[in-house]
Amino acid sequence: MADLKLTLACGPYDRTEALERGSVRPDGIALDFVTIQSPRTLFDRFIDDGDFDVAEYGISILIGDIARGNHDFVGLPIFPSKAFRHGFIFVNRRSGIETPGDLEGKIIGTPLWAQTAAIWIRGHLQHDYGVDLGSVRWVQGAVEKAGSHGNPPLPKPLTPLDIVKAPPDKSLNDMLAAGEIDALIGSRAPDAMGRDPAIGRLFPDYRAVERAYFEKTGIHPIMHCMAIRRSVYEANPWIAESLYDAFQAAKDQALELMRFSGAQRYMLPWLFPDLDEIDALFGGDPWPYGIEANRPTLSALTRYMAEQGMAPREVPIEELFAT
Repeated sequence: MADLKLTLACGPYDRTEALERGSVRPDGIALDFVTIQSPRTLFDRFIDDGDFDVAEYGISILIGDIARGNHDFVGLPIFPSKAFRHGFIFVNRRSGIETPGDLEGKIIGTPLWAQTAAIWIRGHLQHDYGVDLGSVRWVQGAVEKAGSHGNPPLPKPLTPLDIVKAPPDKSLNDMLAAGEIDALIGSRAPDAMGRDPAIGRLFPDYRAVERAYFEKTGIHPIMHCMAIRRSVYEANPWIAESLYDAFQAAKDQALELMRFSGAQRYMLPWLFPDLDEIDALFGGDPWPYGIEANRPTLSALTRYMAEQGMAPREVPIEELFAT
């Protein structure tokens, strides 16, 4: 019997390189692996254009889908993108912001209220620093260019919030540099960072802050999962396990290659001390897949989404993924 042909889209990651190269192949599947750098472009093509059978998918989009009764996509507990986010709060020092509490009553830019990175950052600010999110005016827009951040569906938040669009001729980067917004949160650094001395991080020593956060909570924030188009999954439910096993094998291969000490695989001068830290802090695997290893992280995100009006209920984790 011929292998099932599936088109899969994902970002260019070390942990998926073996799948892209074909040195790891999912059982029973002939995989057409498409690499797309921009997550927003990838999501829009998956959701709006139906271009792929399987794709990297925003975890917050999946949670919102399930919470609102939309079951077009089936999640897999494979997490190609994770990122600590304390280092992605950028402020204009001219606005007098020195501590998280100083953000109250300010104007803060974000690509999308519904962006996963922004949800995590707001959760940190609210739960760990007591910031009243309702006191803030939120401005949505693209960071690096004028206009919107992609073309996602934008469900109206269920809680009363002051959210406005950025002017059509200005990027959030330009507004931050000009002092038209006081701070910026999201998934990428603005161009003004490193160019304008007034623009800096709320937490300059963010690595230490993020490490302490992980040691306290066990949370390594998830940005994206993998998802299967439901029609494809229901016709071939076995592919969920096959894909999971293949992604796990590809990640294991990446970890092994990263540890080769004859020559450094990545342009990280202190790669080997970083690997020592991974062993000490993460037990050797900083990127576990599966539900149980990520339960504290998933539980926090589903709670934050309900609290921030991005989901009408706190979704049980088991509802998110193929069984």
